[in-house]
Amino acid sequence: MTDTESTPESTPESNEASAPTAVAVLTHIVRSIVDDPEAVLVDSSINRGKVRLEVRVGPGDLGRVIGRRGRTAQSIRTVVRAAATRDDVEVDVDFAD
Repeated sequence: MTDTESTPESTPESNEASAPTAVAVLTHIVRSIVDDPEAVLVDSSINRGKVRLEVRVGPGDLGRVIGRRGRTAQSIRTVVRAAATRDDVEVDVDFAD
């Protein structure tokens, strides 16, 4: 490793790299639901040994992602947690304004 390279723990991309399957599945599902797929942004961070995935969508699309009584959001969480088992990590999915 050269001086210009950084360790995986210090790069922002390393958080996504810790759960690439979960991030890809989450991004695909949310982009399929919203009106403006280009506005979808998934940020990841590690907190207490879990990967936290925060989803941001365009104006007016949050209600579509959450669904009635939160059923769509809960279903998305279930599928993404199942995908995260392939990455050998636990994930929490949060939907932000």
